[in-house]
Amino acid sequence: MMNSILQRLIRQAKGSEPADLVLKNCQVINVFTRELIRADVAICNEWIAGVGEYSGVREIDCCRYFVSPGFIEGHIHIESSMLSPEHFVYAVLPFGTTTVVCDPHEIANVAGIAGINYILNETEDMPVTVFVMVPSCVPATHLETSGAVLDQKSIIELFKHPRVIGLAEMMNFPGVLAGDEMIIDKILHARNRNLPVDGHAPGVSGKALQAYVSVGIGSDHECTTKEEALEKLRSGMHLFIREGTVAKNLVELLPVVTEKNVHRCLFVTDDCHPYELRKGHLDRVLRKAIGLGMDPLMAIQMVTINVARYFQLSGRGAIGPGYRADMVLFEDLQEPKPCHVFSGGRLTVEDFNIIEKKPRKANREYREVFQSVQIQWEKVRFTVPAGKEKMRVIGVIKDQILTEALEIEATVKDGQAVADPERDLAKIAVIERHHGTGRMGVGFVRGFGLKHGALAGSIAHDSHNIIVVGMSDNDMELAAKTVALAGGGLAVVAENRVLSLLQLDVAGLMSTCSLRELNDKLDELLAATQLLGGYGENAFMLMSFLALPVIPHLKITDYGLIDVDTFRPVGLWL
Repeated sequence: MMNSILQRLIRQAKGSEPADLVLKNCQVINVFTRELIRADVAICNEWIAGVGEYSGVREIDCCRYFVSPGFIEGHIHIESSMLSPEHFVYAVLPFGTTTVVCDPHEIANVAGIAGINYILNETEDMPVTVFVMVPSCVPATHLETSGAVLDQKSIIELFKHPRVIGLAEMMNFPGVLAGDEMIIDKILHARNRNLPVDGHAPGVSGKALQAYVSVGIGSDHECTTKEEALEKLRSGMHLFIREGTVAKNLVELLPVVTEKNVHRCLFVTDDCHPYELRKGHLDRVLRKAIGLGMDPLMAIQMVTINVARYFQLSGRGAIGPGYRADMVLFEDLQEPKPCHVFSGGRLTVEDFNIIEKKPRKANREYREVFQSVQIQWEKVRFTVPAGKEKMRVIGVIKDQILTEALEIEATVKDGQAVADPERDLAKIAVIERHHGTGRMGVGFVRGFGLKHGALAGSIAHDSHNIIVVGMSDNDMELAAKTVALAGGGLAVVAENRVLSLLQLDVAGLMSTCSLRELNDKLDELLAATQLLGGYGENAFMLMSFLALPVIPHLKITDYGLIDVDTFRPVGLWL
């Protein structure tokens, strides 16, 4: 803050001059002491001058409202919303989100430092402040082909940006445990700047967990059991309780949170599909936690002050003197539904509606972002010659991104291993799309639920090659080519006919449509998907995680099947 602003702030806090704006007679949610206080909130410029009894140049009667600090998202991949950064901001703002800490890992794997700069540029001077954690694993592993590499030099350069605040989830936990020099150097670059380092350690426990935490990794959002969550809390990690679209851990993990440890617990969404954003963002998570019996003030702490303290976001996350005037107003503490939202002291959402938008023209100067698909089609083959009697098959687990490593008999026809809808056995393939190598992996998946046709997409965590699941080789090829010709997207194909296509022109990950327009197009895609059977609205997100080789147990990349437990490629046949 400038000296003149501080002088005004002091005068208004003392009451020696009227505040710029006063919210009168509020029920203020004090997250420092976890109590409700009936008081006025005085605002000077974009800052809170004081909480108490005040008069102002403008006054708003808020006797009906609870006033909470603006909600802070502690871990999300904006790309998972399929919305450009601008449209993402305006999607979450009405739900009370005023600050976002994102990990642009997805676009970085496609477009590298250009992709991260695109995110930073597109979120400059917006009503939701977007902070960036530098992706730590680009590529995520050596077991897939990404579009770019973020080396130490890139990371050091990114740390110079004022909205870059730490090192994002360290997914390569085997590399950490092995003491990989490049990984340790990345961690040290953050630690030497006193910046947080996020973790990603599904199922890691015992001495392996102690070793993982010992290098300074401070959080984990991959816990799926109470025992795992408690062990990580006891090891000094902050517990990020994830309630996303595919991975939903709140019900299982909520009992772990107590009066003694709540200050080290956060709610995050991680991956939030556009359909989910129609229902809400962090407010939706709050309502679910409160509905399960959690103290509302404790829950609100987990999306405000706890997040700000972990990420060292000074002056955010609370309603108190000197704090940024990001505030959410709602009428029912037991079921918080934001109706008014203030961002930096400005009313941005009134009666559930955004007051004013600042439209931006999509910046297409980032060539790596808008020209991201190159495939050598003459090398692409979906056929699988029959081999031994049994084969490794990816087993889908409902509402989880964990998978099973199954061993089952193949269905063979004319010397080829084929998909079999009667056994819920689909074929799956991943095609490298960044460098035109023609490399691809082909395997099988059980539990996806398709009856016929094929689905394809350019969203395939984490390297985002083209992924296809189908019951017909011809349909799989057509679906993959349809996505590629669109420059990225999601496609539904059946009987050699394209039923639906959603173009994702930003790195093959995001659309430049608004949330409403995107959901209309997704409705069309869903209607086509339902004709094929399967997981309905979650089918594409579920498919995207089948290529993620850092989540146990069996996955597939352009290198073929990956045994995540041993962190190595394995053959199809046993």
